[in-house]
Amino acid sequence: MLGKIHLLQGDLDKAIEIYKKAVEFSPENTELLTTLGLLYLQLGVYQKAFEHLGNALTYDPANYKAILAAGSMMQTHGDFDVALTKYRVVACAIPESPPLWNNIGMCFFGKKKYVAAISCLKRANYLAPFDWKILYNLGLVHLTMQQYASAFHFLSAAINFQPKMGELYMLLAVALTNLEDIENARRAYVEAVRLDKCNPLVNLNYAVLLYNQGEKKSALAQYQEMEKKVSFLKDNSPLEFDSEMVEMAQKLGAALQVGEALVWTKPVKDPKSKHRTNSGSKSATLQQPLGSIQALGQAMSSAAAYRKILSGAVGAQLPKPPSLPLEPEPEPTVEASPTEASEQKKEK
Repeated sequence: MLGKIHLLQGDLDKAIEIYKKAVEFSPENTELLTTLGLLYLQLGVYQKAFEHLGNALTYDPANYKAILAAGSMMQTHGDFDVALTKYRVVACAIPESPPLWNNIGMCFFGKKKYVAAISCLKRANYLAPFDWKILYNLGLVHLTMQQYASAFHFLSAAINFQPKMGELYMLLAVALTNLEDIENARRAYVEAVRLDKCNPLVNLNYAVLLYNQGEKKSALAQYQEMEKKVSFLKDNSPLEFDSEMVEMAQKLGAALQVGEALVWTKPVKDPKSKHRTNSGSKSATLQQPLGSIQALGQAMSSAAAYRKILSGAVGAQLPKPPSLPLEPEPEPTVEASPTEASEQKKEK
């Protein structure tokens, strides 16, 4: 109970210390082992999370909470088939769990089975209509499928529940841009830039919009702000940037005549780059639309995974993936958050 109180107060470190002492007194208590594993998972300490969840499953192989958490960890690292196998076991125990169907949906999204992903996510949304993470994922999947009106619907709903998350405004701006509502897209980008101080994708997408509107000076300002964020991230984390983002940043840099390798000292190799559309202009004088799909559509697809890395810089304790994938790893799908570990056990 003392650990639960610390969780309600948001003090994760003290909660972990309390649960560690509890496990020393009751090493075979699967509930304590699972809760401690979930807390380590939320902090991104995967080794300790796997150790405690594994111990819980050793004592109780049918512990659906531990199985769901283990599946979430596998899903975070791209093992979608293995994660789905785990979720099948959980579905027998808790078939009406919103986090379960959310995770299953994002597994299908990772496998690029978008119709199945939407089906599962809508079931999760039916079971938990006020969960902003599910709405976020639905918006992301619809954006990927270029169903921009539906994406706008779900992202707007997510913003109502999570109004201080800059990334949501960025994705909303992407949808509005493709719906040809440039004025409101610009307002969404301004709000995204104000709220999100770490994610360079926000500035990159905003710069592309400004460039396409012929506002070079403003686009250059956003590009330079993006470079600052990238430099900061390179100095403080070993991540590799999404190849789509690197490619579009280089195209925009060339179009703005600021060089192609100011920050991208080691661009990620992209084997598919030869097959991408050449909608980006290499010349600043032609003023052709720059990457209307690449930067505004595909580049945003890494936003969900990117938030894991970026939020660590602003103090949020979230798991960090090894790199930025082209298709986003579903950060909102990590089923067990520390604040929910003691409150949503029935759902899990």
